[in-house]
Amino acid sequence: MLALLFAVAVGGLGLDILTKVIVVAELEGEPPVEVLGGLLYLDVLRNPGAAFSLATGLTWLLSLLAIVVVGVIVWLAPKLRSPGWAVGLGLVLGGACGNLVDRIFRAPGPLEGHVVDFLSILAPGGAVWPVFNIADSCIVVGGVLIVLLSLMGRDYDGTVHRKKKAAEKNS
Repeated sequence: MLALLFAVAVGGLGLDILTKVIVVAELEGEPPVEVLGGLLYLDVLRNPGAAFSLATGLTWLLSLLAIVVVGVIVWLAPKLRSPGWAVGLGLVLGGACGNLVDRIFRAPGPLEGHVVDFLSILAPGGAVWPVFNIADSCIVVGGVLIVLLSLMGRDYDGTVHRKKKAAEKNS
């Protein structure tokens, strides 16, 4: 499961970095670009906060939180026995690393860098939904997958928990 977890994480991180490099080089300072008939707009913004621009001004704290998340996933990785959990945690790991790279290496400085967001749904500038990036998408999709697996009774170590009523009917 380690190979799957890290392959997904590296894939998500790579795609996030690649898209950010391209949009900063080609679209920063330009008007938003309409894609898919207005379902999506490419609109480059620098976000000093978290999702929905929460915690603006606490970029250093968000950086430390991302480092803790990465550490917990790496610590948990050897215990993984579930492919679904490996994919979910790989997505969260790749997304956390993607935004952490921005926070470390982008202006205004280490652990205070602003994250590059560029995907805006239905309208430019986040008028309908906050502007986000590939890393954010990885974190959300990975988190949803982990929640679904948990609700289905599937643990990271491969164990499956059944509800009592279902087990009693089968007795």
